[in-house]
Amino acid sequence: MAQNRETFGSHFAVIMAMAGSAIGLGNIWRFPTLVGQYGGAAFVLLYLVFSFLLALPIFYCEAIIGRRSRANAFGAFRKLDPKGHWHWLGLITVVAPLLILSYYNVVGGWSAQYLFKSLAGDFVGREEALVTGYFGQFISSAWAPLLVHAIFAGAVALIVVSGVKSGIEKFTKWTMPMLFVLILVIVVYSVCLPGAGAGVSYLVRPDLSKLSGSAVASAMGQAFFSLSLGMGTILTYSSYMKRQDNIAGTGFSTALADMLFALLAAFAVMPAVFAGGLEPGSGPGLIFESLPLIFNRMGAGLPLVSTVVAILFFFSVLMAALTSAISLLEVGVAYMSEETRLSRKQSTWLLSGLVWLLGIVWSLSFGPLADVQVFGMSLFDAIDYTCSNILMPIGGLVFVLFVGWKMPAPDVYDEYTNGGTLRFNSRIYPAFRFLVRYIAPVGIALVALTPYLF
Repeated sequence: MAQNRETFGSHFAVIMAMAGSAIGLGNIWRFPTLVGQYGGAAFVLLYLVFSFLLALPIFYCEAIIGRRSRANAFGAFRKLDPKGHWHWLGLITVVAPLLILSYYNVVGGWSAQYLFKSLAGDFVGREEALVTGYFGQFISSAWAPLLVHAIFAGAVALIVVSGVKSGIEKFTKWTMPMLFVLILVIVVYSVCLPGAGAGVSYLVRPDLSKLSGSAVASAMGQAFFSLSLGMGTILTYSSYMKRQDNIAGTGFSTALADMLFALLAAFAVMPAVFAGGLEPGSGPGLIFESLPLIFNRMGAGLPLVSTVVAILFFFSVLMAALTSAISLLEVGVAYMSEETRLSRKQSTWLLSGLVWLLGIVWSLSFGPLADVQVFGMSLFDAIDYTCSNILMPIGGLVFVLFVGWKMPAPDVYDEYTNGGTLRFNSRIYPAFRFLVRYIAPVGIALVALTPYLF
């Protein structure tokens, strides 16, 4: 078992790594899609409220467990509760991110393919039917998706195998600021398109008549999933934090960065969707079908500009996918390298290979295995449902129940306030503890029950 653990080099590095874990494909396609489905600004307001009242306290629970134990998601519970059985529940938060990574790599491969297509100028000056039909044709083929899937999985492994400082920290410190710059460039392009004003209004003028129980539940779920909660990534990254780092400040900064990027992504996508005369609630195809069509239409007058924007957009999608994927893999690597005799290098390549093999099944579920159904769902949808609606909520519930009811209150206070030295944290600690013990468990239960309630 490993005795010496790396730590992040600075507080800025911690925030960039945490933000990289949180900011991913969900911010770029899932959030704008939900905004489109549930009426724009009203949904955005709900999302912001739940991010602070539900998601942030859960984030703090993971961070407290991680830094207090300085161990992986399995070893943390064994260390903090050596006579109990919580570590077996912690094992769920080791398995879940690896399962998520197995199909996340597939989607990451799609983003790589679309970047390659953008670099070739294939989304400008083409017949519209060819642009919109490409996505279905591509994912239903056997070999092309597997190739980019392997490329993406290999890139993730190369980053993680380099270690916490030389790999994860170095990559996220450069990537995250660049991502914000890129998305801002795309926002400027999007809002300047003819007819984009309707999309801007859609995002800034709340229409409360659009709110429903389903919208509330979806906003709560998006706040939960957007911060990568319930799957051990925050716990694992927090175990690399230094003692002087402010857990509350780190969590707030991460949540703020995550929300800001999600909002910028919405302003990058929705004005362009309205400008192109497309349906704002068109689902995940918004990114891989609708936006290439918009780039194609806008390229009729300015082909070079549209090509460059398409390249920047799909490069941003790819980088966001990578920053989240490395956090998912790191959970398993930390577990293997600390709980077995395997080194970081061996753990990384072993897990990456297993995850890649499993991902082949999910990739083929759009093509040769498309007829295979599990409870009426495709294999890809079934594994996504299992992770998102079962394993992640269970993981989140484990974290809040452990911190709220099992972990000694003085230890929780010590971590949250840095031994009482952080006065602001000390003042808000009672509110945090109330949210963790009584509000967060109910919120997580509602997230899990959403598919059955609406």
